[in-house]
Amino acid sequence: MKLLGLLRHAKSDWDDLGLRDFDRGLNNRGRKGAALMGQHIRDHGIRWEQVLASPAERVKRTLEAAGIDGHVNWQDRAYLASSSTLIELLRAVEGSPDSVLLAGHNPGLQELIFDLVPPDAENALFDAAAEKYPTATFAVLELDIADWAELEPNCGRLIHLARPRDLDPELGPEGRG
Repeated sequence: MKLLGLLRHAKSDWDDLGLRDFDRGLNNRGRKGAALMGQHIRDHGIRWEQVLASPAERVKRTLEAAGIDGHVNWQDRAYLASSSTLIELLRAVEGSPDSVLLAGHNPGLQELIFDLVPPDAENALFDAAAEKYPTATFAVLELDIADWAELEPNCGRLIHLARPRDLDPELGPEGRG
């Protein structure tokens, strides 16, 4: 069994409309959400042996604000990647770590959950992720594989889901909480 963590970047900064999408950082709400989620990830207790991440500025700033330490394997192909591309990146993980944290973007991360969780393993967490996978959301899947190269659709079970608004109502959708 392997563990896969998914972390969507926190809320990005749109103040400078002249910046390319790739170069946008985080706004104040995003930095607060990333820090809160980082504490939650540490408290959750999984030691992430490897971190794969999109090199987009907002992903870099999310990991920084979250205090996710260690070596990050920046993957150019993870920027705005589809689920199938993310599966390819995960299949190529070397060294057979038991746990990998993947930091990136939607809709790819949400679609990855849809692809990895078979219908008979859908649960209330899956339903919540299907409804919306907002910025700075963190999910954990158990994968019924012995090696990352074996990763295929329908091999997982969603065992944890946390959104910033679950930890601090002030970080819920604007106008609520």
